Amino acid sequence: MMRKPFNPFESAIWKRLAETMLVEPSKMAITPAQVVENLQRVFGNMEGDKPREMALSVIGTWLVLGGPIWHFAPRSFRIWRIERRLKYSRIDIFQDMARIRGIVYAGYYGHWIDQDDANISDAAAEDANRANPVFNAIGFTLPRHRSRAGTPDDPEIAEYTGNDLPYTVFVGEDAIPDSVEVVVIGSGAGGAVAASNLADQGYEVLVVEAGPYLPSARMTPNEAHMSSTLFKDGAIQTTHNRDIIVFQGRTVGGSTVVNNGICLRLAREGETHPDAHDVLAHWRSIGAPVDEQALEAAYCRVETRLGVHEIDRRLGRNNGTRLLAGWDAYAAGSHDPLDTRAVTGWFRKNWGQKHEPNACVSCGYCNTGCPYGRKKAMPESFLRHATLHAPRKARILAHAAVSHIGWSGRDDQGRRIASSVQVVLPDGRAKTIRVTKGVVVAAGTIASSNILSASGIEGTGRDISLNIACPVPALMQGPVNAWDEDQMATFVDRADFLIESHFQPPMSMASLVPGWFDEHFRRMLNYNRLASAGVLFPADRRGTIRKGKLAFELEQSDLAVLRRALATLTKVHFRGGAEEVYPALLHGETLSRGMSDAEIDRFFEEHIEEPDDVVLSSSHPHGGNGINSDPRKGVVDLDQRVHGVTNVLVTDASVMPSCIRVNAQLTTMAMADRVTCGKRVFG
Repeated sequence: MMRKPFNPFESAIWKRLAETMLVEPSKMAITPAQVVENLQRVFGNMEGDKPREMALSVIGTWLVLGGPIWHFAPRSFRIWRIERRLKYSRIDIFQDMARIRGIVYAGYYGHWIDQDDANISDAAAEDANRANPVFNAIGFTLPRHRSRAGTPDDPEIAEYTGNDLPYTVFVGEDAIPDSVEVVVIGSGAGGAVAASNLADQGYEVLVVEAGPYLPSARMTPNEAHMSSTLFKDGAIQTTHNRDIIVFQGRTVGGSTVVNNGICLRLAREGETHPDAHDVLAHWRSIGAPVDEQALEAAYCRVETRLGVHEIDRRLGRNNGTRLLAGWDAYAAGSHDPLDTRAVTGWFRKNWGQKHEPNACVSCGYCNTGCPYGRKKAMPESFLRHATLHAPRKARILAHAAVSHIGWSGRDDQGRRIASSVQVVLPDGRAKTIRVTKGVVVAAGTIASSNILSASGIEGTGRDISLNIACPVPALMQGPVNAWDEDQMATFVDRADFLIESHFQPPMSMASLVPGWFDEHFRRMLNYNRLASAGVLFPADRRGTIRKGKLAFELEQSDLAVLRRALATLTKVHFRGGAEEVYPALLHGETLSRGMSDAEIDRFFEEHIEEPDDVVLSSSHPHGGNGINSDPRKGVVDLDQRVHGVTNVLVTDASVMPSCIRVNAQLTTMAMADRVTCGKRVFG
């Protein structure tokens, strides 16, 4: 039976918000009551405190709007009150409440038919959703129903299960070992690479992952269900001040399961702007040198294992090509050296060549787990090798969180010795596992900092960096059907920021398209005419972990870069033929074709004064336990061992001592590989 986290009173508030935030109920494709049921399903599927937090939030919003007076008023009054109290407010807490609109839109555009039948096949589920009224209203076609006629080079949509992990590699809750040589905490980019290398060296490895394992057979295009299953906090985790949404995977494979597989190095000829910040030089200057040859060798090993290569260009034929064409037209008229020297191209990814059996079929669902088994994330690559092909096969304990590391005295140099880890199961039971060789911490920037802190390690969770993203959809003159391709295909590196093409399925796209009430609804009815890209800019060492949560404060210099980036992308859209541009501003303003470049620049200067004015997100938190030769300046040494500890290694993105400005996936893997490959890590 489905758990319903919202009581009748809270449900009534959600229903009234749906009747207000979208359009007149008679014009909706589903009823407001169905929107509420969809939200019950989404939050009922989440673990942790987020459902109760959201229930309190919706009550608080209701009270701010006027309680019963607002609730029983005509829609015109309800809209007017929302505009005054939320949309146009400069009060921080009210601006935060305004983001509840995105939850309502998720309940509408995440509608899915037959989502309670656990035994229904993926194909049958998609067939049931041929009649999905929301999809039909906006002109969206699910992957299995798309016609590939006339494109012989484009494979038909079909599921591939050849890379799924068998359940024999998993340890059940009642079979958790009392003792193991090495525990790897976390199964994402850093943890999986470390586990694979350690298993190759003959260590007995147990990988502990807080989230569940979902093979491709259990992944579907049901965005709402997959987001609430595979992401930390159902993909609505935020920084402490709620200014930035932080996306992190919570599943076997970590964030590699819910990302686009982008593989960017810190610097690479033909891929990196010649004037871009030299990350490795900066690391050397702050006491964190990394041998460039060793890192290069690690990059090569990882890329070989993953089969990294430039994506097949058919995967970006609609949205990806538009970004490059628009940029070329824009840069041709610019005299700014950062524009004229910019590097453009197609992403390199670990999707596999188009002739391989798991070749990408451009379904557009990368960010909610590939429902067709085409992605080569950690479960399909390094974890598969570690558990099935290594000389001593690793095992995985899924759906178990590590609370802390235990210690057993010190060695002759005074360094502490890790001797156990405590895992906590979903029902609250705790189990202590003795460790005879060592511990690898790779749970992600936030979780690793919390685990190390709970274990008595000082100085954790400091100097955290984010690559911050902000979307800019644009209305084109005719159909684009950008959803029928890889979500992210092309990029522009302008040195101070990157521009990346991207597009999302309906629910996710609804959260990116700005606007309120009927205007947002009309924009989504033009879903097939939308093109989209986003800016990505570095925010260096602005964050700390406070009471277990990421606190992150942007500075005015960050907002200056953001304004410049959004203005540039707006101009690129117009050069590419856009009629209107919708930057992700809280108020949902529209920029129209015919505006001069100076008017566009002035628009963003006037409309972005603080982070709450714009929707910001990050999928790349890094830092918090940075490498440094000086234990006073970093948590781990240059080999990523915790200072003052003999047998604890950290191999996730938290070891990066400053912002790396690009997608962190490949560098996290390479950093993990360089300290675990070909060497006996533990005695």
